[in-house]
Amino acid sequence: MARRRKGLPIDGVLLLDKPQGMSSNHALQRVRRLYQARKAGHTGTLDPMATGLLPVCLGEATKFSAHLLEADKVYRTRVKLGEITDTGDAEGEVIARQALPERLDHDAIEALLARFRGEIEQVPPMYSALKHQGRKLYELAREGKTVARAPRRVTVYDIRPLGWEPDGFWLEVRCSKGTYIRTLAEDIGREAGFGAHITALERLQTGPFDSARRVTLEALEGMDDDARLAQLLPADAMLDHLPPLAVAAETADRLLHGQRAAVAAGTLAPGTTARLYLDHAFLGLVEATGATEIAPKRLVDTAALASG
Repeated sequence: MARRRKGLPIDGVLLLDKPQGMSSNHALQRVRRLYQARKAGHTGTLDPMATGLLPVCLGEATKFSAHLLEADKVYRTRVKLGEITDTGDAEGEVIARQALPERLDHDAIEALLARFRGEIEQVPPMYSALKHQGRKLYELAREGKTVARAPRRVTVYDIRPLGWEPDGFWLEVRCSKGTYIRTLAEDIGREAGFGAHITALERLQTGPFDSARRVTLEALEGMDDDARLAQLLPADAMLDHLPPLAVAAETADRLLHGQRAAVAAGTLAPGTTARLYLDHAFLGLVEATGATEIAPKRLVDTAALASG
């Protein structure tokens, strides 16, 4: 019997430029196969229609992917007025139409957009991966079913038009985690009195990562192994919002064995999560459990790193 390949101990973060028409999971699996990585995970699903920044974590970096799931995002989207679809985007069926004026009132729309800045409530769409009684909502929606969804509070830090077209406009949105851009467009269209759906969606930024270093699948496939590895960012690149803490070898050893360790008073405020380093090597995350004590929170597998 052939032995199953376990994959390579590849660690890091790839800033993938997800193509249109591909699911986030399919893109993830393509990246994993290219790197032959043991473990892989993405940091926030993009709809198949959407394009743009999809950070993919490989190996030990997957342990810290939740920090990008929680991060703020920036999107660019095209809002088409006058039509409502069952999915909120161009992939759905048009279920209602409303005639538009010969010329959109740009000032009125900008004033309307201002009402969506700040903390708002959204009802998650039926075509989403949220679950109801163990089933994903989009599975129920495809069966023609609709269930009640509790509204969620999200924050739109900024929303501004980028350009105007006869039947809609382009928007840039900076928002908190959990914000549905499709739902935002639908709500704007309803308030405008025309209805709306999105016809394009691109993620430009996730947490500390912008689009400057994103790479396409086609480009990755054309690289040799060394060039492909050079595309990976270290795991701690997604944790820049946390303070760093350098410790001595004895302290690091205690923490890596699951024990608490003493630090000087004032090093970290109690409750603070920090990045742990030994001789500039990232070891994971620790938490200050008191004024002079830290405890391991999420550490890398140093044996796995050494074998790589």
